[in-house]
Amino acid sequence: MKLYPMKKDINSPEDVQLLVDRFYEKIKSDKLVGFIFTDVMKVNWEKHIPVIVAFWQNALFYTGGYHGNALKKHININRVVPLEKKHFSRWLHLFNQTVDEYFEGEKATLAKQRAQSIASIIQIKLKAPSIK
Repeated sequence: MKLYPMKKDINSPEDVQLLVDRFYEKIKSDKLVGFIFTDVMKVNWEKHIPVIVAFWQNALFYTGGYHGNALKKHININRVVPLEKKHFSRWLHLFNQTVDEYFEGEKATLAKQRAQSIASIIQIKLKAPSIK
């Protein structure tokens, strides 16, 4: 019988960094959503990863370190590649999978809840006629 170490909760900036790094490793190679990041938007990962780490640190620990506009960025992406429910579902699946692989606890649960809320809100806003 193989024993696995107990997972811990997301407690530090290093934990958020690990989560974001592992999540985007999956995103980059994913057949459904990876091309949006790598081929269409040609994401500069050296710049993008610290922004996303700041976003999640703020979402989980209220650090105030994120000053971007995630909705506006997704509106811009949607103009280039229409984002569909399947894209958001895959993003959410990969995010939750990554959280579950490395963490468990209150902040891990909060991260998954926030990801669900973010995906839902962005999908709703992308369909709103006032933003197209």
